[in-house]
Amino acid sequence: MIKCIATDMDGTLLNSVQQISSANKDAILKAQSQGVEVVVATGRSYQEATYVLSEAGLTCPVICVNGAEVRSEEGDILSATPIGKQLAREVAARLAEKDVYFEVYTNQGAFTIDPDKAVSILVDIVMSANPEANQAEITEAAGARIRDGLVQTIEDYEQLFANDQYQIYKFLVFSFDGEKLEAANQALADLEELAIASSGHENLEITNREAQKGIALESFVKARGIDLAETMAIGDNYNDVSMFEKAGRSVAMGNANYEIKSLCDVITDTNVESGVAKAIHEVI
Repeated sequence: MIKCIATDMDGTLLNSVQQISSANKDAILKAQSQGVEVVVATGRSYQEATYVLSEAGLTCPVICVNGAEVRSEEGDILSATPIGKQLAREVAARLAEKDVYFEVYTNQGAFTIDPDKAVSILVDIVMSANPEANQAEITEAAGARIRDGLVQTIEDYEQLFANDQYQIYKFLVFSFDGEKLEAANQALADLEELAIASSGHENLEITNREAQKGIALESFVKARGIDLAETMAIGDNYNDVSMFEKAGRSVAMGNANYEIKSLCDVITDTNVESGVAKAIHEVI
């Protein structure tokens, strides 16, 4: 019997316009009403994750920033696994040297030094994955990242590194140039304290090596007296693999690539077809 369901957000719980469908919402509410613990496990910051959840009228615990932070349903921080400040400086310097755009995720949200690029890159990513989508709608939704303060603008990332009130959780790197992205990856390869994952072919997600969705999920269920064998993980990309390896039931989205699907026990419908709802209804 499944007692905990962990679901990714982008490409999984969210549709092409970055929203939670009514079918997915109803399935989550039904699972919760039956006593099943539903937790979102995402690369997003807590602020970005709860923005979408609240729009849908949902509340649940959140494994944020690929496991670098875990928050309760009430928003309390249950655990945090940041990157050390000196290491963060080194990462930023090496990425800048490779001339790739990146954002920095912290305990107080995500930051960019180029807000226009933050919007345009997200539009390009969503449109490339969903060519049938309305570009004007996608641009409006992407702009909300900046307008609503989900991604904050800062002059220099050193302002984050030098201030003790900020913990550095993740570097999110974007490039549609595969060679440039690989060069950035290789530039960090010798930093053994890091974990480098991806939630799309155009990005890298850099966290503390102990900050992974699977590690966070294992601690989360253990604290609630739930066995991993009683846990289902749903996702669509490489930053979900650590969850798939831990959970008793692993579910790949229909829009995931072949390699991700081959790692999972079950393949559900796509994110546009409310595949999360189908996966939930199969176990409750």
